[in-house]
Amino acid sequence: MEVHARAAVTPGDGSLRVEDLELPDPGGYQVVVRLFASGICHSQLTDMKYARSTKSAMTLGHEATGEIIAVGSQVTTTRVGDRVFVTWLPREGGPLRRRPDSPVLTRADGSIATCHNVFTWTDHTICDEQFVVPLPADMATDVTSIIGCAVMTGAGAVLNTADVQRGQSVAVYGVGGVGISAIVAAHARGASPIIAVDLDDAKLEWARRQGATHTVNAANVDAVKAIHELTADPTQSNIMGLPVSGVHYAFDCIGGDKVVTQLLPSCRSQPMATTERGTAVMVGIVTLQALEVDPADLIMSSSMRSLPNVSRSTTSPRLPLPSTVARSPVEPSSCSDLADPVGIRHEPRAYLWLLCPARRPP
Repeated sequence: MEVHARAAVTPGDGSLRVEDLELPDPGGYQVVVRLFASGICHSQLTDMKYARSTKSAMTLGHEATGEIIAVGSQVTTTRVGDRVFVTWLPREGGPLRRRPDSPVLTRADGSIATCHNVFTWTDHTICDEQFVVPLPADMATDVTSIIGCAVMTGAGAVLNTADVQRGQSVAVYGVGGVGISAIVAAHARGASPIIAVDLDDAKLEWARRQGATHTVNAANVDAVKAIHELTADPTQSNIMGLPVSGVHYAFDCIGGDKVVTQLLPSCRSQPMATTERGTAVMVGIVTLQALEVDPADLIMSSSMRSLPNVSRSTTSPRLPLPSTVARSPVEPSSCSDLADPVGIRHEPRAYLWLLCPARRPP
């Protein structure tokens, strides 16, 4: 079956052009899809940078809707005439039974163009059956094209990764398609407050219409400070005696280098005597080579458990407390000897030291 496609191609020099490509016949597990609509995702800039760095041509796009027009001989999950979503993640959860094939296309000059699993900036595409999902007959075919990435990523981070619950607080950095999907999902879950953070007032107003309860323009104010001011809870205090503040979940939905460094500082501090702790969720594609973290944002994690439980554990042979402790006697009438036991914390053979008042002879 001969199928021609008009597809967007980045040739590896940073540019973007539309080329006429002839699709190969579908392999055993491949399907050919005539597209209705495709989403445009910011992450395609990352693909274009990758193509330029490797000086290789790539086809782009990874979310769309369409109709199956041809299937390979071993395809079992769809058939000709089915309406489908095209997405970049395999439809099967868990370990894959086989590795899906990515299409390789021959350009007019004889060179090849590759893609990351799928390409959807085109009128026809070819991909592995694992990257198509049935599109319900009563759903629109245009606006639903973004479900394959923006909605699945943003809403999925809230509903599945974080599993946000009613009454929990949320901050969403970046109010694009992914961020708005996260806000809509948080609103549906009953989260409160829902804080949208962006540099564009128009986007922030849009976020309010989609469920955000508060907005922060990070171009004008310190976003982290603003989040803590909006979420301060004077009824609870942390280990330092300060009011608990910050959000239960902070989402990076843009992948900006600065944003990712703001996630942990935006998170909720731990209330005294609890294991509750804020969580940072990285959704956007980050280009930082390394991420510096302030240890203060990590201290007092869920390893702090109740004293009764720990004390009972020390009676078990598996946690032999006496063998980890050394004793340092101190005269009850004087603290002058404290300098010595404090200094011995550098002793490499010691694990834990006790300061024990020495008993006076009767």
